[in-house]
Amino acid sequence: MAAQDQLPKAIRKPLALTWAGLWAERLTHAFWPVWSVLFAFAGLMMFGVMGAWPFWWQVGVAGLVLVAVAAFLVLGLRRFRRPVREDALRRLDATLAGRPIAALRDRPAIGRGDPASEALWQAHLERMAERVQGARAVPPELSQRKRDPYALRYVALVAVAMGLLFGSFGQMGALTDPAGTGAAQAAGPSWEGWVEPPAHTRRPAIYLNDIPSGKLELMQGSRVTVRLYGTGAGIEETVSGQAPEQVLTAVETPVQTREMAVTQSGTLEITGENGRVWQVALRPDAPPTVSQDGELEITPEGEMSLPFWAEDDYGVETGGAEVRLDLAAVDRRYGLTIDPEPRDPVRLDLPLSYSGNRQAFREVLREDFSKHPWANLPVQVVLTVQDATGQQGHSDILAFTLPGRRFFDPVARAVIEARRDLLWNRANAGQISQLMKAVTWQPEDLFRDMTRYETLKAILARLDEGGPTMDDATRDGLAEDLWAYALELEDGDLEDARERMRQAQERLSEAMRNGASPEEIEQLMQELRDATRDFMKELAERGGEETDDDAQSNANQMELSQNDLAEMMDRIQQLMNEGRMAEAQQLLDQLMQLMENMSVQKGQGGQGQQALDQLGDTLRDQQELSDEAFNELNRQQGDEGQQGQSDLADELAKRQKSLRQELDRQRRGLPGAGTEEGDSARRSLDDAGRAMDQAEEALRDENLGEAIDRQSEAIERMREGMRSLSEALQGDQQQGQQEAGGQQGQGKPTGEGRQDPLGRREGNGAPMGTEDNLLQGEDVYRRAEELTEEIRRRSAETDRPEEERDYLNRLLDRF
Repeated sequence: MAAQDQLPKAIRKPLALTWAGLWAERLTHAFWPVWSVLFAFAGLMMFGVMGAWPFWWQVGVAGLVLVAVAAFLVLGLRRFRRPVREDALRRLDATLAGRPIAALRDRPAIGRGDPASEALWQAHLERMAERVQGARAVPPELSQRKRDPYALRYVALVAVAMGLLFGSFGQMGALTDPAGTGAAQAAGPSWEGWVEPPAHTRRPAIYLNDIPSGKLELMQGSRVTVRLYGTGAGIEETVSGQAPEQVLTAVETPVQTREMAVTQSGTLEITGENGRVWQVALRPDAPPTVSQDGELEITPEGEMSLPFWAEDDYGVETGGAEVRLDLAAVDRRYGLTIDPEPRDPVRLDLPLSYSGNRQAFREVLREDFSKHPWANLPVQVVLTVQDATGQQGHSDILAFTLPGRRFFDPVARAVIEARRDLLWNRANAGQISQLMKAVTWQPEDLFRDMTRYETLKAILARLDEGGPTMDDATRDGLAEDLWAYALELEDGDLEDARERMRQAQERLSEAMRNGASPEEIEQLMQELRDATRDFMKELAERGGEETDDDAQSNANQMELSQNDLAEMMDRIQQLMNEGRMAEAQQLLDQLMQLMENMSVQKGQGGQGQQALDQLGDTLRDQQELSDEAFNELNRQQGDEGQQGQSDLADELAKRQKSLRQELDRQRRGLPGAGTEEGDSARRSLDDAGRAMDQAEEALRDENLGEAIDRQSEAIERMREGMRSLSEALQGDQQQGQQEAGGQQGQGKPTGEGRQDPLGRREGNGAPMGTEDNLLQGEDVYRRAEELTEEIRRRSAETDRPEEERDYLNRLLDRF
């Protein structure tokens, strides 16, 4: 016990909770048949099922129940093992790496009295004590799936729950009299009534026999059912809106049933013996609401992201958005002067919350309008949501310019404007043809590739042939061709700039191989500088929309890149002037690789960050769902048999399924395919998806403990996937920098940092070797001794990977 008292105070609370969990676990495992039998019997009694049986049958069933309870109780006592503190310590220790609790309670077998051994042992104890600080209580394993494969415990739980909802505690008294006079049956209620709220409210039914006379608040559309037994009882009401009903009595039939829908406030009265009177107040179903919730976001490609907020007291069922042209706000110039051809409004479906809560949620409407005829024109948008009763809610009119793709090439912009005018009204066909012919009057000044000019001439010829009376198919085909042509011009310029840069590099390389004169080298070098500058300009223009902070950051990065490129080119020219052609060629190859990597990173960076952001949102939703499942588990343990457990578990399972589907969608669009980190991220997300499937199955089985374990596994696998994806993106980003800076930094380190014993810089991006001559100077042997001592020190550090320590030990064996 003395050893145990030396344990850190940090484990007292986790140890106590783990010990309490062991008690709950072993009591549940040993005695679940006892409460199952008692629950099933209580449910039968509350429903009065046994009251209709002969007396001796009732006695026999009660005797069998007592015998079963006694047998299961004895069996449970034989199985039950009282958990002791040692059990809790072992369970808690098993969850910690290296079992530090057991290590703290150990005593060294050898080395007592030796200062070095005792110091080493004390250091070991301190390290184990640090690990103990992270101890967390171990939850109990309350699942009975192996002991109760047919889920009989849930049958008993359902029986008692139904008895509480629809039965009566009054029927759980003594058994009926042996004479079988039926006096107990005659003393039953002369009427029974229920109120069922509308299905979309997901509220439980109300048993009117348990509601005393007075005020009663009901939902509009609730359905009231009253059954009258025997004679003398009746019903009067004014809540259905029908003609007033007089007393309804059971004269010809033993049971009469009356059903009505609540449409207004009024009175509901049960006449006769044990009658009741309620003043019914109507609670209306409020219509849903929807509004914009944040700034409109637009990507450079023209995709719109419109965040919105929707609410309803019982949940939104459907939603939509209607986009109309705001003709009054259009700048009616050029091709927009004439009236537009009529077009139907654009109708979109609003995305609803996949997390399950549709009473109040925030979502984002995403749509690509870059090719729509109204792109870059003012529009009015109205959001609409609808609840289960058909009530609708509308947002205020949202006025903004419909997003469209940005074009930087002047000819591409002119083509897109011509396409807009054609879709505005086909009567603009003649004007468009004249304008484009005027723009391209001297095509050699506009087109580096004359085949593109020929393509435009073919499109204009088709436009002239169709004329103002062209049909819809011809107009739409021309619009599609103009769009494709504008994209070719826009993206083609970047490819042209890249090709000119490659050609300049090839000519320079050939000149170096052939021993060209310094004047020719200088001319080709200037040509490469110009081509590189044009390529960087085209690449920068495709950066898209930026905030002020982003623009400043990108400007600094671009300035740094330009400076780095200038230094590399100066170094190349210096090497060529010195006659070091091989080194100059190697650095030139690295320069071209850097330019290729810059263009790839420009296109992939946003996609990778967007994927990480979406996975982060899914991870947070999974964590919230796991927290709700854990809270529900605690609630069930505190109040077993509470109404609505099955419904809640089913709702959690639906939400889990939605998260699984969302994860599948995100995985399909994950970047980094083909790399080790990207493939690792996909494997981790696959594991997370399987854990989500298992969690959904456990939730449908109402096994919340198992579901929480699987949800925790899914969360951990998603975190691993996000880490791998982040590493993949960082690797792609650093690859170009490392390849470009390999030769550039010769003789001039790019940054300072720590050095290892061999003189090499540590950290990401550090070179594999060092340019320092390590063995220069007189004290060579002292340097060798320092290296040997450093290797010995590192090989003794137990927190280093085993592979590294084995390698260091092999180095020591050589000496």
